[in-house]
Amino acid sequence: MAWIYLVIGGLMEVLWAIGLKYSDGFTNPIISLLTVVGIATSFYFFSKALKYLPVGTAYAIFTGLGAAGTAVIGMMFLNESISFIKIFFILLLISSIIGLKLNAKEA
Repeated sequence: MAWIYLVIGGLMEVLWAIGLKYSDGFTNPIISLLTVVGIATSFYFFSKALKYLPVGTAYAIFTGLGAAGTAVIGMMFLNESISFIKIFFILLLISSIIGLKLNAKEA
């Protein structure tokens, strides 16, 4: 269950990172509120995962999922640049996340 919590937290990180972009420095009240709710939800699930997983591994996976997911969403939907090098490093990040998961032991 800890891994499910961690994945949910990482996916929520993608949502709040994009929310930060559209909150216009927290001047857009509705987007700002949704962003803060996303942050709280993300950290809630991350904290649930930390009950069972080592903090170093869990944090690396949590932030890696958020970073990779945000980069992919940016390229697919926000007209951010796409390059072979960027895709290569996102895939390298994802493979590192998988490697950490395969090597981790739950408490």
